[in-house]
Amino acid sequence: MKRFFCWGLLFLMVVSFTACENQQEKEKSAVNDGNGRIVGNLDETKRPKIELEKSDPMETYQAEQEEENHMTMYIQIGDTVLAATLVQNSSTEALIEMLSEGPVTIEMDDYASMEKVGTLPQSLPRNDEQIRTGAGDLILYQGNSFVIYYDTNSWNFTRLGKIDHMTQQELKDLLGGGSVTAVLSLPANGKII
Repeated sequence: MKRFFCWGLLFLMVVSFTACENQQEKEKSAVNDGNGRIVGNLDETKRPKIELEKSDPMETYQAEQEEENHMTMYIQIGDTVLAATLVQNSSTEALIEMLSEGPVTIEMDDYASMEKVGTLPQSLPRNDEQIRTGAGDLILYQGNSFVIYYDTNSWNFTRLGKIDHMTQQELKDLLGGGSVTAVLSLPANGKII
């Protein structure tokens, strides 16, 4: 019985010593916040990955907009600035990339009393599909025409987005019957470019 007790005691001492040694190893690799609290572990497999700041303006813009679950573009016509929510496709990605270099000014003419249309400085990829437009829809036509609809139409277009919070009548009043100059831009630190 005495021998059994000695072996049991020896076994407990070995287990305790091993547990203490493991705890000391963990404490050696622990990282604290300077106030004695452990906030991490130096184990390489558990080290958090640090992302470097993105320097590409397109990636930075998309990352910021994804946080808000939408992409925004501004359209300035005269003294009025409209916000538009863009859809996600290769056409809007190319448009955002173009606008990341600076605002784009487009001379827009009235067409068929339903839309204003103007030529972009470069063609964008097309994602055409049969669409029925409505007031405020932003459309890419034939890859190089930027269109703001203020009435309905149905055709094979690429949808870019929609102007936020504007009625059909408000758009008609703003766009008028003649030509307009539209300046497209991206948000910059919450300010209009």
